[in-house]
Amino acid sequence: MSESENYCRFQKEVNKFFDVLRERTLRDHPQELCEYLMENVNKVAAELKEEVCERIPDAVSPELGVRPLTIVVLGASGDLAKKKTFPALFQLYCNGMLPRDVNILGYARSTMEDVEKWKKDTLAGFFTRLDERGCHVGNFLRRISYMTGSYDREEDFARPNERILQMEEAFQGPEKGGNRLFYLALPPSVFVGVCRGLSKGAMQKPELGWVRLIVEKPFGRDTETSEQLLNQLEPLFNERQVFRIDHYLGKEMVQNIIVTRFANRVFSALWNSNSIACVQITFKEKIGTAGRGGYFDSIGIIRDVIQNHLTQILSLLTMEKPRSLSAEDIRDEKVQVLRQVVPANPAECVLGQYTASADGSTPGYLDGPSVPKGSRCPTFAVLRLHVKNDRWHGVPFIIRAGKGTRSASA
Repeated sequence: MSESENYCRFQKEVNKFFDVLRERTLRDHPQELCEYLMENVNKVAAELKEEVCERIPDAVSPELGVRPLTIVVLGASGDLAKKKTFPALFQLYCNGMLPRDVNILGYARSTMEDVEKWKKDTLAGFFTRLDERGCHVGNFLRRISYMTGSYDREEDFARPNERILQMEEAFQGPEKGGNRLFYLALPPSVFVGVCRGLSKGAMQKPELGWVRLIVEKPFGRDTETSEQLLNQLEPLFNERQVFRIDHYLGKEMVQNIIVTRFANRVFSALWNSNSIACVQITFKEKIGTAGRGGYFDSIGIIRDVIQNHLTQILSLLTMEKPRSLSAEDIRDEKVQVLRQVVPANPAECVLGQYTASADGSTPGYLDGPSVPKGSRCPTFAVLRLHVKNDRWHGVPFIIRAGKGTRSASA
């Protein structure tokens, strides 16, 4: 860069610095001008250092600013947490939808010898758009801490409660207490024990903040176990505190289905059996179970993605227009159309299991160290479903899902 170009760049930086400082000063209209300028010069300089990075907007709800917010990720060392939960929290942080001083506490049974290394090497490795958000990684990781404990001993939950109380007391805000969000990135077999421990050892007093419990899929193994979970959680948390979620619904592609269908008159008029001959919903991953063979073998591909992720997409594609975009109205329309889906016919289903690649570079499912010998657990499934109503009469819905496939698509 030439001397003239350097000077031009320097001039632009000086102009921008004083423009920002001047705009802020006129906005705040301080009574003590000199003291105000001395206090804000360094703040403006620090903010402008992040010019190459996407600036964090202020999109936090005002009610989240009066008390500290603590997000506890239970199962923090697991696959779901590192691949989905923490990257999603990082995205919310960068989008300004989490308070800058949010506290994120990871809790799991695994002992973490070097928490800082785990945060930088493992968690940050799954963050996206680092070319724009890279300068926020350090600040975000500093908001994360980690604790080791069991899921079935109620006394163990007193320790995270103590840590949360310390973080809440350090908050400089107008109100005492704090809001607590518990995210269960855990298998359903430990849901009840964890919720019992949280209910007895880590709950917030109602007058000092709200409590939210987020439960990830799978919520039980079948209808019977799902109802058992509901009955067991009912005395521990009230219904308004419990949020059962499917993280696949957070994908932008999935969220756009409703807009594409009902906000576009062209699509809305053509979205029926008169114009659509067949619908295919595909979920394929090149990776196999990747160390999760023991867990995956207990559920299989149908319970893993078809009965939740892909069934949600099926309902969004086939449901009628809801009265509003409220969660309750959308849920009601989903339930109504799912009741019209004809139960799957085994003759219209194909199950399979991936094997080792021809060159041996990719092991087969049965080669996994935690997979039981001779397992017949399906890692691939295709089924044809039919929706018994006037809109979709005669239209087959082909649902396809698999792991360890030659190509990835969704």
